[in-house]
Amino acid sequence: MSTESNPQADPIDLGDEQAVDSNPATPTAEAEVDQVSEPEKPLTPQEMDRYECLACGYTYEPAKGDDRSNIKAGVAFQDVPLNWRCPVCGAQKKRFANVGPAGTPSGFKENLSYGLGVNTLTPGQKSILIFGALAVGFFFFISLYGLR
Repeated sequence: MSTESNPQADPIDLGDEQAVDSNPATPTAEAEVDQVSEPEKPLTPQEMDRYECLACGYTYEPAKGDDRSNIKAGVAFQDVPLNWRCPVCGAQKKRFANVGPAGTPSGFKENLSYGLGVNTLTPGQKSILIFGALAVGFFFFISLYGLR
């Protein structure tokens, strides 16, 4: 009889391989344990990415949803039906671009370090800075009427 037809020869070899793979000291086993032990946290609506209509500029925000199409708050853009359209201009869902989560600086990450620190401001902070500067300029202009 040859050893190739012996049914007991193969299980012995497999047993040795299984013993090597089940050894917890191997780096691959530790990496798999680390991946399993850290469950992913579900994103809150504030952390979900917003999507902007390329045609009109409407921004779909998961924290708000879309009342016109009965999409509740907290629904991610990926979970919005394919036949959903922009509530402002009627553009298709594929005409929307990801603009990132709410409250994050706008623009490319590579460019955030340039400028006088203005690039790291969120859009809301930029609006306050711009309109605050306009208000200060307006008050200086009006104060010129008080000079005689």
